[in-house]
Amino acid sequence: MLSRRIAAARPLARAVVPTARPRPQFAQVRTAMSQKEQAEIDDPDMNGGYINPLAEKRSLRDPYGDWWDKQERRNFGEPVHEDNDILSILSLHEYDHFTPGWGGVLMGTFILSVLGLCGAVALVYPDKVSVPKTYPDGLEAELGGPRAVRARKPGEGWEKPFSETK
Repeated sequence: MLSRRIAAARPLARAVVPTARPRPQFAQVRTAMSQKEQAEIDDPDMNGGYINPLAEKRSLRDPYGDWWDKQERRNFGEPVHEDNDILSILSLHEYDHFTPGWGGVLMGTFILSVLGLCGAVALVYPDKVSVPKTYPDGLEAELGGPRAVRARKPGEGWEKPFSETK
């Protein structure tokens, strides 16, 4: 803590002479902007005063309406929204086939089905080697002598547990 205070200490000259001088306050701010540049700043949409129509996806408009442009579902002279690439007929569709709740039910059902199938296979699937591995003399000397748990001898199958083979 003391080392931080020493590191943050200022020289005596800075402590005596204030570094921040009061700045004069003016009632008027002058800039070198033209009227056109000032109009751009005053434009909140930053689009040069262009009046945007409401953001409406063209795919949600009536497909059987009397449109001048049948593919884009648009009339002649109708202003185009500045996000026309997002709102046009060729943009991605809004998938409203399911509500979020029903989508969660379907996803949960799928996950439970997959996990249930994995559990059923794990219960039924045989969990043993097709041919048991045996060692001559059960590796009695290699595993520590007559009292050690030994490996299987030839002829010992999977049917007898280790406790019965001793």
